[in-house]
Amino acid sequence: MVERVFIIGTGLIGASTGLALRGAGFVGRIDGWDSSMLEMAAAVQMGAIDGRAASREDALELARLADVVVLAVPVLAIKDWMQLLSPVLRIGQLLTDVGSTKLEIVELARELFAGEETASFLPGHPMAGKESGGALLAESGLFDGAMWLFTPTNAEMSPLEKAWRGWVGCFGSRTLDMDAARHDELCAWVSHLPQMLSTALAALLEDRFGDAPEIAAIGGRALRETTRLGASPYSMWRDVALTNTGPVADTLLALEQRLQHVRENLRTPELRDEFALANRFRQRR
Repeated sequence: MVERVFIIGTGLIGASTGLALRGAGFVGRIDGWDSSMLEMAAAVQMGAIDGRAASREDALELARLADVVVLAVPVLAIKDWMQLLSPVLRIGQLLTDVGSTKLEIVELARELFAGEETASFLPGHPMAGKESGGALLAESGLFDGAMWLFTPTNAEMSPLEKAWRGWVGCFGSRTLDMDAARHDELCAWVSHLPQMLSTALAALLEDRFGDAPEIAAIGGRALRETTRLGASPYSMWRDVALTNTGPVADTLLALEQRLQHVRENLRTPELRDEFALANRFRQRR
């Protein structure tokens, strides 16, 4: 049974997790910690957390008291907190995360949380978010209808893991378990590549046209949709690039080759075939 939750990282995903718990009927205590005092204050004000840690040392103490600890920080910070928490947490507790890449986290978890006396670790990744972050953008319904991926490190579920999966279901999320390497490969295609493509296109347009008023005047829905992700800050994507470099680089190379194919066939029937393939993909979704 989950009675106390401690959320490390009270930005968009962390604060939304707290709000989702309350919206799903969780009546226990939720505490939080963030390196930004402003983010923590906002999370308290909006009811995402009940209390906040005064320091990192205080955060470790609150982690000791929690049934479930949620790491809602960037991937490299998740790995740092795993190191800090592994000697602190005990058997009967659950540590989970919401990191956007999973392989490096799973590999570290197998080192730190594989003993019989350690806390359980459940790697997770909700496929939900916005192009901007921060607690002020958090929503209790952010995960409603979203896929929450898990890449479990243990074949057998602990009671708290089952309970946490139950709460995720109460958020309105669907769940899917998969291998960590497969997760990173698929997310490189369906999430990381679209971000890099949008970023590159928006940066190219900025380089080429700057603040030319004509762009704002004639750029319609297509431009807004394809460059929307270009508003995402580097701080949100740095760790994805650093921890999923190989799969992301593979997708970018494949896209470069595909764009070259399109460029070389602008005046041939091959372009029609490319549109047909694209149409078929969209019709399936």
